[in-house]
Amino acid sequence: MKKSYWVLFLFIIAKFILQYVLVSPEYDLQRDEYLHLDQGNHLAWGYLSVPPVSSWFAWLIKILGGSLFWVRFFPTLFGALTIVVVWKIIEELKGSVFAQILAGLGILLSVLLRLNMLFQPNSLEVLLWTLFFYILIKYVNTEKVQWLYWGGLVFGIGVLNKYNIAFLALGFIPALLITDQRKIFRNPHVYGAGILTLILILPNLLWQYHNNFPVIHHMKALSENQLVNVNRFDFLRAQALFFIGVTFVIIAGFYALLFEQSFKKMRFFFWGYVITIALFMFFRAKDYYAIGLYPVYIAFGAVYLGMILEKGWKKLLKPICILHPILLFVPVYYLAFPNKSPEAIVKNPEWYKKFGLLRWEDGKDHSLPQDFADMQGWRELAQKTDHEYTKLSKTGNTLVLCDNYGQAGAINYYSKAGIKAVSFNADYINWFDFSKKYDNLIRVKDYSEGMEELKDTSPYFVHSKILDSITNPYAREEGARIFSFKNAKININNRLKKEIEEVKKED
Repeated sequence: MKKSYWVLFLFIIAKFILQYVLVSPEYDLQRDEYLHLDQGNHLAWGYLSVPPVSSWFAWLIKILGGSLFWVRFFPTLFGALTIVVVWKIIEELKGSVFAQILAGLGILLSVLLRLNMLFQPNSLEVLLWTLFFYILIKYVNTEKVQWLYWGGLVFGIGVLNKYNIAFLALGFIPALLITDQRKIFRNPHVYGAGILTLILILPNLLWQYHNNFPVIHHMKALSENQLVNVNRFDFLRAQALFFIGVTFVIIAGFYALLFEQSFKKMRFFFWGYVITIALFMFFRAKDYYAIGLYPVYIAFGAVYLGMILEKGWKKLLKPICILHPILLFVPVYYLAFPNKSPEAIVKNPEWYKKFGLLRWEDGKDHSLPQDFADMQGWRELAQKTDHEYTKLSKTGNTLVLCDNYGQAGAINYYSKAGIKAVSFNADYINWFDFSKKYDNLIRVKDYSEGMEELKDTSPYFVHSKILDSITNPYAREEGARIFSFKNAKININNRLKKEIEEVKKED
């Protein structure tokens, strides 16, 4: 085994250690994670907002016991493998061990630590983009057709993981066409690889067809409610901050691709970046959509810097390059991660406030960063719901109905009583179980919408009460109320079916 692989092994160990210490035990999972984990209980070839791959890993996590360790394990693994692929890219580009260490640090001490904290499709997406770029480089260097088919396979898995990978194709096809590498399109195996991709994604396409293409509705809603508010300047600023420790390496990579003769074969990567970023900006994409672009450019830059710092006094710059990402990571470590208790942050808010980290979507400052507050209160909700569910279930079938997917998913994940909570929100609207008639109802309502629930619903039940609420002062869901309704006077199932039909019509 090459000596450099021992260094790579140390990076992998460091990656796993960091990911497991960056989240303090006082924090729960984040709301999106609960939805993705629950998809593992409802395997299908597609969902309202995402393709199926994340559900496969959710199912595997469930088989492994569903513990927090395994929830954290897979995004961490994808992050570690991203470092491995970058290592291999540099090896393919004939880069030095210095280049591999510099790039490894740049990937390790970056936004990927945040991304790999959460069980979402994003971690695997970055890995697949980086792996696809590695395969593209291998093909350009060897022109062996096997790499085209590997590319088709990886791209197909990428589509099944997150549709965002379409931007990669939209950016790099024209980039190839305007450079000497346009010759790739004269190779019939390119189209064979395309057919392989189509075969892989066909089940998801059929699922979309049979479900009236919910991805179109999701993208429309995303564009109207979120992307329309994206500031393009903020998008560009975020690009410079994602890998702040090695921004100079990325710039060096762009320079090498554009001007260095030894990188001429790879010049399409420069134009691929320009076109893809332009597309993201045109469509007002969220800034993190572009993260998957950067690992390969860190590799290019590290290889180039390894070349120009090889001789004379320039060798003295190597330790500075290595220290740069480490030193810049120190303040990031103390502010960007939920590695301090909520109480500690509340007692020392100065730096969080200075960098605007306490400002939420409502434009106001709160006691915790919004992401951190979104990891609070879920266990409390599940425990209180569990307690009432156990009592009500002795008198008949009980349905737990929540206002949003975070509430439903959190209850299902933490429940000791086997609750299968649902909601009219997200995929939960398709997961109602009408095989049994419900006698009781536990209703979880957002604080802002829960004031009238008792008045509106109690006429349909013999007994009704406000049970409890989320009291955690740091939780974004603070004040969400839990209502208990016992012994239905009407057929709840029929009423629910009508509401589901109305919601789907509105969508």
